[in-house]
Amino acid sequence: MNLYKHVSNEINKKLGFSANLEVPKNRDFGDFSTNAAMVGAKTLHKNPRELANEFMPKLQELDFVKEVSIAGPGFINIKIKDDFILQNASAPTPMKAEKPLVIDMDYGAYNVAKSLHIGHLRTSIVGDTLNRIFKFVGHKTFSWNHIGDWGKPMGLVLAWIERLHPELPYFKDDFNPDTPVDYTIDSKELDTYYPSASALAKKDPEFQARAQEFKAKFQAGHPGYFALYEKFLAISLDSMNATVQRLNILPFDYDLGERNAAQYVNEVEKILDSKNMIYESDGARVINVRRDDDNAPIPPYMWKDSRGADTYDTTDLAAVYCRKKTDKPDIIIYFTDLRQSLHFERLFRVSDMSGIYPYNKFEYIGYGTINGKDGKPFKTRDGNAAGLNDIFDIANEAVRARVAESGKQLDNETITSIALAAVKFNDLIHDVKSDYIFEPNSVTSFEGKTGPYILYTAVRLNSVLKRANTDIIKQHDYELTGEERNLLIEIMDFEHTILSAYENRATDMVAYYAYDLCQLINNFYHNCPILRDDIDAKTKAGRLYIAKLAFDTLATAIDLMGLKIPKEM
Repeated sequence: MNLYKHVSNEINKKLGFSANLEVPKNRDFGDFSTNAAMVGAKTLHKNPRELANEFMPKLQELDFVKEVSIAGPGFINIKIKDDFILQNASAPTPMKAEKPLVIDMDYGAYNVAKSLHIGHLRTSIVGDTLNRIFKFVGHKTFSWNHIGDWGKPMGLVLAWIERLHPELPYFKDDFNPDTPVDYTIDSKELDTYYPSASALAKKDPEFQARAQEFKAKFQAGHPGYFALYEKFLAISLDSMNATVQRLNILPFDYDLGERNAAQYVNEVEKILDSKNMIYESDGARVINVRRDDDNAPIPPYMWKDSRGADTYDTTDLAAVYCRKKTDKPDIIIYFTDLRQSLHFERLFRVSDMSGIYPYNKFEYIGYGTINGKDGKPFKTRDGNAAGLNDIFDIANEAVRARVAESGKQLDNETITSIALAAVKFNDLIHDVKSDYIFEPNSVTSFEGKTGPYILYTAVRLNSVLKRANTDIIKQHDYELTGEERNLLIEIMDFEHTILSAYENRATDMVAYYAYDLCQLINNFYHNCPILRDDIDAKTKAGRLYIAKLAFDTLATAIDLMGLKIPKEM
């Protein structure tokens, strides 16, 4: 039950107008507070506190209201009846949206022949959690890993392989795709190709030109280059899938990127030409997207570069066209580094101007950077930019050290689950647009606002339920303690929180809810004994029922964040 929505609707219906409903920080005064008297006073020209007194008898008539009181200049505090709470509290289940939407979600954006780095962490974690939230509230989603597999990096990798193995038949213009070739690469070796080629291209103009030539011929369909590309694409996709599994994010519906989009370029170009949108500028084909009310420079959209090759702009617009034909989405959402915001603003404008997809159906969510204690982008101990696997290895080491210090013995699977929770929860609890500090020792703590604390609470509660006789877990009407009331009301706020997280695209709302719920669970655990021998059967059954609701709710929140509950901690 969405308690917040129910209480708000019933109050507004009873009073005949809409007012805000708040949740007081101190629930000793009330479970909810409304400014109805403040709002009504303006219309009725009355003193808010006097009007609040008039409203109190009406609110007392509502079947869920235990008592009402007035605070300050006219705020009305409302306490909910215990029996109403007990009868309506329930474990969360997936919702049904009133108007289900089809939502395309572009996140991940991994690159072929390049190892995943720290910049892919937030897009993967936030994108996946929002995907789970969208599905939970009743929408249909399609997740796109828009892989980089078409532009300059492909030319660099191909040129580097030629430099290492000029004898390979792939480089001949008359290469037959059916020709068997004795050439293998492993993922670790492949990871070295792009950085090595990129470094050489910066100081060797001849190699740079060769890479550009490879890129152009590859995009034109050179059979040998394409066959070699298919070989290292398969390796990259395996590596990406291994990372997806390690991150415990949902499999992407599409691992399709620039190459897939390229097949729609000619169709899109016809649309652009039909509207006379493209013009020549220094040999390139560009589109003006500047508006009269722009306060900052907006560079033109680069449809084709001066060599006539496709650009990121080209394939991104073609990808929009592809998605419109493929999924027919109501919304397309992109998750990238905030520094790409201008690119996407220009993409949305071109798409709207061309009639391909309307501007107001796009959403862009940009995320901040992950920094070290020095406030600079996080790096490994050797001073290099952190790879995605480095982050998880560092977290695993920190968890293992912490467990060893405590004298516990946990298996590798459990340590991996704790490390995963440490990294992901620390990311999710921060506002997506803000930068944050990644400090392995603090994020792996079993106390405070951390992933391990969330998992520890779930494991502790589950252990109680495992020791109990499930036959006696029943709902009972009895006078609730403060800890029981607060926990049940928090459970009943789950649906409201998830809907708010969906509407605001705010994963931190889910993370903070999980933390607040855990604090209330631990207060309940410490102050409301459950399985002790001196606890009467009715109270024991009722508390087990509350514990089961709390565990199911926390487990759902944990799942929405893509975390895994271990068997023990």
